Amino acid sequence: MQETRVAQTGVQILFGFLLSVAFTPLFRDLGTFDHVVYVITVVSGATATACLIAPVSMHRFLSGQRMKDEMLEVAHRLMMCGMLLMAVTIGCTLLLILHVIVPGVMAKLLVGGVMLWFALSWYALPLWMRRRSARRTAQQDAS
Repeated sequence: MQETRVAQTGVQILFGFLLSVAFTPLFRDLGTFDHVVYVITVVSGATATACLIAPVSMHRFLSGQRMKDEMLEVAHRLMMCGMLLMAVTIGCTLLLILHVIVPGVMAKLLVGGVMLWFALSWYALPLWMRRRSARRTAQQDAS
């Protein structure tokens, strides 16, 4: 549950930043595409915040109820969902910013590259490591 604190802090700071963007003078000048991206970004940031904070609330409500295994399973699922939503929020935030300052398709290419890095480092690498460990354990058990 300790890693939850890091993710919670990150998403809360990002969400706070996003909330302030709509109240800047330049926001009104953005086009429809940027407004749609902003709405998706804010909604994904809010849902990521809910997912990443939910394990804390769950722990407070269920503490002492002898439900540790169930709480850990649900907290794990909420964290995975929250991390995915946080990646979407970060990607959309980058798209919103880069679409304004980088001309043409380059913004979308940069965001695509960053999102690919998120997918590789947050999901593919841990899954690869888990499979490698399982194969190693299976080989040791077979020996």
